[in-house]
Amino acid sequence: MASEIKKFKENDKDLRIVPHHIEAEQALLAALLTSNSVYERISDFLKSEHFYDDTNGKIFEAISKLLENNQLADPLTLKNYFLQKDEIALIGGERYLIELAKNSPVLSNIKEYGKCIYDAYQRREILKISDEITNEASSFDDVESNASEIIEKAEVKLYNLSSTGEANQDFKKFSKSLTEAIKSAESAFKREGQLSGIPTGFTDLDQLLGGFHKTDLLILAGRPSMGKTALATNIAFKMVNAKSMNDENKKNVIGFFSLEMSSEQLATRILAEDSSISSEKIRRGQLNSNDFQKILKSSQTLSDLSLYIDDSPNLSISALRTRARRLKRKFGLDAIVIDYLQLIKPSLSRPDNRVLEIAEMTRNLKALAKELNIPVLCLSQLSRQVEQRDDKRPQLSDLRESGAIEQDADVVMFIYREEYYTERKEPSPGTEDYQKWQEKMSKIHNVAEVLVAKQRHGPIGKVNLHFEGSTTKFSTLSKSQSQITDNKK
Repeated sequence: MASEIKKFKENDKDLRIVPHHIEAEQALLAALLTSNSVYERISDFLKSEHFYDDTNGKIFEAISKLLENNQLADPLTLKNYFLQKDEIALIGGERYLIELAKNSPVLSNIKEYGKCIYDAYQRREILKISDEITNEASSFDDVESNASEIIEKAEVKLYNLSSTGEANQDFKKFSKSLTEAIKSAESAFKREGQLSGIPTGFTDLDQLLGGFHKTDLLILAGRPSMGKTALATNIAFKMVNAKSMNDENKKNVIGFFSLEMSSEQLATRILAEDSSISSEKIRRGQLNSNDFQKILKSSQTLSDLSLYIDDSPNLSISALRTRARRLKRKFGLDAIVIDYLQLIKPSLSRPDNRVLEIAEMTRNLKALAKELNIPVLCLSQLSRQVEQRDDKRPQLSDLRESGAIEQDADVVMFIYREEYYTERKEPSPGTEDYQKWQEKMSKIHNVAEVLVAKQRHGPIGKVNLHFEGSTTKFSTLSKSQSQITDNKK
């Protein structure tokens, strides 16, 4: 159906073209008045505010209310409805309702009518957003607003517009979902290591988790100096080197949002890991010619990796989501790493209720994982109550500031290094306690524990890794002492 175009002058200066479908609106209303049962075909995406003509929008809203209250919607019931609200004159009286009912549209076309109406609404909203952005870009009154923020606002508004309504979404038949599950299992069976998700590169951790799965929100938490960022960087480096699950001829594309460290610091860590040269030596330039050649060789290899780092500080959750969508649109995206949760700025600041702020962010991150169909690994701090216990191994109750982290996450992991605490309790040399301390230190030296405390679709347990502090490198222990237990959800 060809759209009608209405032209008008705004402030006698600007000639506008406003897309709308009056005929489609009337045909849809006529179909509803002819057969109330067709309402279910458009009720999930079409609303009264999507109508261009106010009268048609009011009638559609009235029909919706009557039908959703299991009442009949016809010219007579609508007339009574508007009489009770003293709005019969606003819709052109009873005559307009009768004229609508006289039309005889093809009932099977009602969804197409709805799509035409919704498409015209979106076009009008695009024009509206365009005006708002133009005004913001032209104004210099707000000194705190810059061009980048205006672009981000525009992207958020456009995305929100594109994701509302969901005119093309519907229930998936179970057989289709079942087919997708079988394909995933078949792919895992054929893949080396038989993983259904993206491999982390750590054998025991992959065995426990099955890799990082699409749509999953994974939380990696720990106290300061435990190695959260180092482990996340190691995982990102290993994931970006693995074959993409979407295309075996390509490697993964990984996005890394670093709200704490600069991109240069992260690059130094990855360079140290790959070259096996201390990150401290690299930073200070304490290198011999052999070291420098190793670094050059590593840098040439690393430069081809599809690892994209955003080190913007004070990044808001809406900006993070916008940039993730942009990254996927430009380059494709297989996973995201975020360092770390408590540094993300909420969309709506609630200084008096940090719990609600964290809950909003974890909910948004889980939604982002589902929307982009990728795993999202987010680092998180732990509360200081860990330090008050003799056994400082983290527990789910230690998650800082919100139980929503545990609730929204599909996987919750903790990083813990007993060596960090034990070496700070060094007794006086030559004593019996000192000998016991040395024996204990020899057992836990360079050992890091990854505790999987929650896994929605699998077991929980512990994986031991080797940690080399000078190069911030984690690796699988030759003799794993990993322990896997039944899932406790």
